[in-house]
Amino acid sequence: MSKWYPKKGRVIFHVDMNSFYASVEMAFDPSLKGKPLAIAGNPEERRGIVVTSSYEARKFGVKTTMPLWEARKLCPDLIVMRPNFERYRTASKEMFKILADVTPLVQPVSIDEGYMDVTDCADQGSPPQIAERIQKRIYEELDLPCSIGIAPNKFLAKMASDMKKPMGITILRKRDLSHKLWPLPIEEMYGVGEKTGEKLRKLKIETIEDLAKHPVLDLKKVLGINGERLQNRANGQDDRPVDPDAVHDFKSIGTSTTLPQDTTEDTEIQSVLRRLCNKVEARMKNKKVLTKNIQLMIRYHDRKTVTRSRQLSDFISKSDDLFQVALQLFDEHWNQNPVRLLGVTASDLAEKSEVTQQLDLFNYEQYADKEKLYQAIDNLTEKYGSNPFRTISMPSEGKVSTSFQKDFLDDYKKD
Repeated sequence: MSKWYPKKGRVIFHVDMNSFYASVEMAFDPSLKGKPLAIAGNPEERRGIVVTSSYEARKFGVKTTMPLWEARKLCPDLIVMRPNFERYRTASKEMFKILADVTPLVQPVSIDEGYMDVTDCADQGSPPQIAERIQKRIYEELDLPCSIGIAPNKFLAKMASDMKKPMGITILRKRDLSHKLWPLPIEEMYGVGEKTGEKLRKLKIETIEDLAKHPVLDLKKVLGINGERLQNRANGQDDRPVDPDAVHDFKSIGTSTTLPQDTTEDTEIQSVLRRLCNKVEARMKNKKVLTKNIQLMIRYHDRKTVTRSRQLSDFISKSDDLFQVALQLFDEHWNQNPVRLLGVTASDLAEKSEVTQQLDLFNYEQYADKEKLYQAIDNLTEKYGSNPFRTISMPSEGKVSTSFQKDFLDDYKKD
């Protein structure tokens, strides 16, 4: 076992469910198996967007975020279903229970993926044997396929799990980098998005190997500290631990104010809520985080205090979005008595860098059309210090979510 469990190293798994939403629907209704299936918002409308698709649909070129009309053109027999998030959360919780039977060192990172540290699991067999048992249990008990990456750190485990799908088990050691990892196009590297990929290609970095060997000072000039971090990852360096408590680490950002005088005036209350949301947005932007839970505090003239919160299905960060949620909470819970103090708090936070944008299923075209406008507004705001178009009603800055949602984390924290 010594070759599998080095004294100074770690053995990390990344478990990634394959085509999760579609696979859950197939497990729920076996008649769907083997058929091209897409999960999409607004399936009755041409402007619906594909959230995910089965591998049978992918063979026709159907891809995530593809407009539904285009997907149907590529695959005329495509079966389209609306998302059932409650069903997916239930399946996710059962999957993580199976992982927890192996080791307590399990870190969920989204509804369909998580890391495991099996360094101290030598008594259960070799890492490939453990991975095979996990994969078999998930398939036999939940009827769901998964791929597992085995590596000495989280980054390499993540890359490994993507190398063979569905139902793959891939080992990626540091000595494998030159022939397994480095030949891949730079955009296939975890942590390199479209914009970062464009910047790297301007430096003539086409592959992960190019990034691994590029002068680090050039990278830092273009990408800041992230340039050095990406290069370390490309060279197989990643010392982040598998942290089961990371799911509990989301803190909060909030602010409150005592009104100049007790009031029941709608316009004054809305004005105060707007100012509070602007402050919360500024602090969130400074910390580069997004929120999924908004809490409103109301203190009345007799000092009676109530707090009410709303859990959101998507991450938000813009003041307009914060304000809309806070105002709805106020309208629902205000007892019409004079208000003395108001507070707005954003919690269930996630770092922006670790959150991937998932196009809003119901506002895709609107978002795409306005994207350049939003960028121009952000540039002007940065230049002049305040948003010159603050009164414009803008949709969510992209409702954002981790790949395949983080809704399940709320339930996971309670278990």
